[in-house]
Amino acid sequence: MERLMECSCITPAELPGTTRLYSTFLSDFSRVAQFYRHPPSAKGMEESAREIRLEDSVRRAVVEVLRKQNRSFGADDAATTRNLDRLRDGAVAVVTGQQVGLFGGPAYSIYKALTAVHAARELTERGVNAVPVFWLATEDHDLAEVDHCFFPKRGGIERFDLPVSGLAERRVGEIQLGEAVRGLSAQVTELLEGARAEEIGRWITESYAPEETFGSAFGKLMARIFAGRGLIFLDPMSPELHRLSLPTMLRAVKEHKTLSAELIARSAALEKAGFHAQVKVTEQSTLVFRIVGGQRLALRAVNGRLAAGDKTESLDETLKAVEEHPEHFSPSALLRPVIQDTLLPTVAYIAGAAEVAYHAQTSLVYEKLLGRAPAILPRASFTLVPSHVYNLLKKYNLNVSDIVQERRKLRARLEAEALPHALTARFEEGDLVIKALIEGLRDPLTKLDQTLIGALDTASEKILYQFNGLRTKAGRAEGFRTGVLNTHENEITSSLLPNDALQERSFGLLTFLASEGQELLDHLDGHIKTGTGEHCFLFLQPAAK
Repeated sequence: MERLMECSCITPAELPGTTRLYSTFLSDFSRVAQFYRHPPSAKGMEESAREIRLEDSVRRAVVEVLRKQNRSFGADDAATTRNLDRLRDGAVAVVTGQQVGLFGGPAYSIYKALTAVHAARELTERGVNAVPVFWLATEDHDLAEVDHCFFPKRGGIERFDLPVSGLAERRVGEIQLGEAVRGLSAQVTELLEGARAEEIGRWITESYAPEETFGSAFGKLMARIFAGRGLIFLDPMSPELHRLSLPTMLRAVKEHKTLSAELIARSAALEKAGFHAQVKVTEQSTLVFRIVGGQRLALRAVNGRLAAGDKTESLDETLKAVEEHPEHFSPSALLRPVIQDTLLPTVAYIAGAAEVAYHAQTSLVYEKLLGRAPAILPRASFTLVPSHVYNLLKKYNLNVSDIVQERRKLRARLEAEALPHALTARFEEGDLVIKALIEGLRDPLTKLDQTLIGALDTASEKILYQFNGLRTKAGRAEGFRTGVLNTHENEITSSLLPNDALQERSFGLLTFLASEGQELLDHLDGHIKTGTGEHCFLFLQPAAK
């Protein structure tokens, strides 16, 4: 069993690769306010809550669908049932969502859900009755993003792929896992260690059975992870939900020319302001996909008609098809949030950095089709540092945030700290001696000729550079001699930066839940600061015996 030891946080702007739009959205919202309806704050959520208008008939019909769905996932405990009742009776929703990744997908899926739970609780405590909802992206057709996952193992990374072929462009929520998932589940559970390993392994095998789909398996696993926290799950593939969101889908199809033109203008405005448009839109774009022959294909405007694959119809024919079979049509990334809020009284959406960016475009679609939009809040972000990695950080006098921010400098830092203690002391002593020698020349040279001080400073910089370079080379030689630096570097990077990216973007949370237990979620929840998007490093160490 491991327990949390300490935590340190950095801002999103301090993470490598953070876009200008995302960092500005969080640090200087006034500069991007024209692209969003509400600020990412408690005030923004309260403003949004006052704008919600959802017919009681729609609200109640949606809740009845959600009761059935959550029962099928196993999310029918007292907390979820109570929140469904609250939603039926007038509560607002804090919503998030994610693709239905194999074995739960990357950890940030769980961090998004946990942020929604946290924000809904905070909002309720401030007097705005709110419940958390997780939207399963089952209508997405990008199988390559959900058919694999990564698990940590000591000294490396293990990738698991579920072989599913011949299903290109199919909605992942309808793709069955098949018999191959049994063996894959067994391999994954073998990697789990800790007091809760057996229980987590059982969750995996029970959720990921051959007859399940990517969507249903993901929902069942998440229901186990969030048991007792009141999180409501929504699968948009439901024909009933398609029927309930029909008015918005019809308008999106009917007004596709206007929407495309205004989105193109919005992209230009973003770029003029020095930012980027997350989703490219052209005159041929619509915000809709259509199921044709089992494939989910983009609906495009071509010569005054609408086409999906080889199927081409007039606008009126397409509108009739939408009315007759709304389940054959689904929203694009820019329309999906608007369909979501046709069904839900969404007060805030918990988003990743890319989602924050495309909401700069989606806000326009909201305005046109719904006349309102939710506040957009950043999800929480974490890196969990296992005890053996923490010990290596201490051994080499390393700061975990420095490693994440400047990965390329890690090896040099390791080499510099790898010297025997006695030799390290000699180098440190030499550094002080050199600096003292140089400073001892400063006054005499100033009196002799003040123009020589520039030459002294240049010489000092060169001497110290060469001296520290010698120290690094000595550390490298010691590392080669002992044969440990490669191993230790790999231990650190494979744990903290798997696949050269933040841990949360590769590893799921199941390994950590096996060692720490579900109490880990309480620890994570305790470090969430709503609206900041901070990235927090949580250090683990073995519990005292």
